[in-house]
Amino acid sequence: MLAPGAALAELGLSVSEIEPPLMTHVPAVRAGAFVFTSGQLPIRDGKLLATGRIGDTLGLADGQACAQWCAINALSAIRSETGDLGQVKRIVKVVAYVASGPLFTDQALVANGASELLGAAFGEAGRHARSAVGVSALPLDAPVELELVVQI
Repeated sequence: MLAPGAALAELGLSVSEIEPPLMTHVPAVRAGAFVFTSGQLPIRDGKLLATGRIGDTLGLADGQACAQWCAINALSAIRSETGDLGQVKRIVKVVAYVASGPLFTDQALVANGASELLGAAFGEAGRHARSAVGVSALPLDAPVELELVVQI
């Protein structure tokens, strides 16, 4: 099994420095053997990848790409707290909030964008409990927001 950073590199992805929070919270908090991330938006290079609602102005593939980027940002937050993603023993829980059009019911498929990335990066340790929740709106009109809980 490759280290998480090497596994991400094989996918053509990398964990960059954490995007600074837009509000007064911190990106992640360590409590004992766990790290909890704040909700992460699909921000890349200081900009949202997309805006709008899945099933309304955006499609499933857009949502999955946003969920994947939210996971990358959550991993950045975890690395900022631990110094090294190699300290992650297990991805415990993923919560995905999906800004959804009124008839969209595939929030779980959107969340798969994050879950598949975490599985590829962490192998068996990337398998996790998960919730995927449809909401009417998210901060900055983001289509997806993601939280992680990891064991270190």
